[in-house]
Amino acid sequence: MSIVYSLSTELRAKLKEPLGTLVRGSFDETMNRLIDMVREEKPPCIVSVGDTVSKNLEKNHILTRLSIIDNKAMRRATRPFSSAAEKALRVRNPKATITDEAIAAIRDSLRDNSRIRIVVDGEEDLLTLIAILYAPEDSFVIYGQPYEGIVVVKATEAKKKEITGILNSMENPRKAK
Repeated sequence: MSIVYSLSTELRAKLKEPLGTLVRGSFDETMNRLIDMVREEKPPCIVSVGDTVSKNLEKNHILTRLSIIDNKAMRRATRPFSSAAEKALRVRNPKATITDEAIAAIRDSLRDNSRIRIVVDGEEDLLTLIAILYAPEDSFVIYGQPYEGIVVVKATEAKKKEITGILNSMENPRKAK
């Protein structure tokens, strides 16, 4: 495992802003709105990042192709929940980084037609960027916005370009060598 990207102090504040559509409300309200969005837009693939969001999608029968979790919610350990995933992978991804191991697992999982769960030893937050980058065009990548609701990111060509720019602005320990 090697670190490909590290979060810079400058970028930390920017990434607290939603990358897509913020759906505010309680768990039930956000899930009801998401169900409507899925019916309207029929995304080819849905990816969830985060334990609470993944659990709520599962509970509401919103099928994800890929769920990325770390068995924590708000940095506190949570009890693992059962899912309908056909495959489970484990990767290491330290806090505030993106590793080559995590990138490969997400990329390969999104090429597979199976329902896959990736369990991260470390932190999954920044892996949202990689999920958007590799998700099929017009897919939904969904993550939680603490104390507000959920964020639904549509993986368009323009959004992928934006994400590439963010990744290019991150610190890359490989470049320093």
